[in-house]
Amino acid sequence: MTLPPRDTLVASERHIDVWLAYYHDIADPELHRNYRALLTEEERGKEFRFYFPDDQRRYLVTRALVRTVLSRYLHVQPTDWRFANNRYGRPEIANLSRDECGLSFNISHTRGLIALGVTKHRELGVDVENLRTREVALGVADRFFAKTEVDELATVPKERQQDRFFEYWTFKESYIKARGMGLSIPLGQFSFHYPHERAVNLAVAPELGDDASRWSFWQYRPTDEYLMAVCAERRAEGAPTIALRKVVPLVGEEGVEARVLKTSEGI
Repeated sequence: MTLPPRDTLVASERHIDVWLAYYHDIADPELHRNYRALLTEEERGKEFRFYFPDDQRRYLVTRALVRTVLSRYLHVQPTDWRFANNRYGRPEIANLSRDECGLSFNISHTRGLIALGVTKHRELGVDVENLRTREVALGVADRFFAKTEVDELATVPKERQQDRFFEYWTFKESYIKARGMGLSIPLGQFSFHYPHERAVNLAVAPELGDDASRWSFWQYRPTDEYLMAVCAERRAEGAPTIALRKVVPLVGEEGVEARVLKTSEGI
């Protein structure tokens, strides 16, 4: 399937694009057929292995989103991309090396929203959570978070504890995804601290073999319903700019204005 050209975007070490697809709004059956035409036979087979229609749609839109968005940065047809998971399960481009294409991407999804981060020559992690449909028992923090995080969470007023839990959770998920190692990294061996309401710092236990100063963080609320964190590797070029884009694959896109809630980069 050859698509008409769209405006080419320039991937840069100095910039991160985060593409937001609200897949509940993407319901046109003809558009879904066009998405399936972009996929490999294996990918098409996976769509209907999901039992619930919501999961089927999320999977289909995710695959189409990744293929069409990456083709905005390189002259590769959406049908030509090939992907493989690393040893920890993170999807990566398989038919072009990092040196050949330079692109880094990361995907996150929650009920109603898919987020895709794209940059160049910089490790990247993204996590998004739906705050209205997902509620957790705070005992999860006792089991998995660092003690300093658990202690701080206990001081937060009860009506704010769910939001504060997900502030920690999205930062933690974005970090382990940027590392490319997922939950093989124990969540209690690194922690986040809030020097003031709009700042965040990372602390890493020595046994993880990482330097906390290697990473930058940002947190956004694209809408009242969603919380999103971005983790990116620091480079000599300095902190990157970030742009949020709302997109319907094969249809159109628009910029999203969202204030940074917390960042490690100073406000």
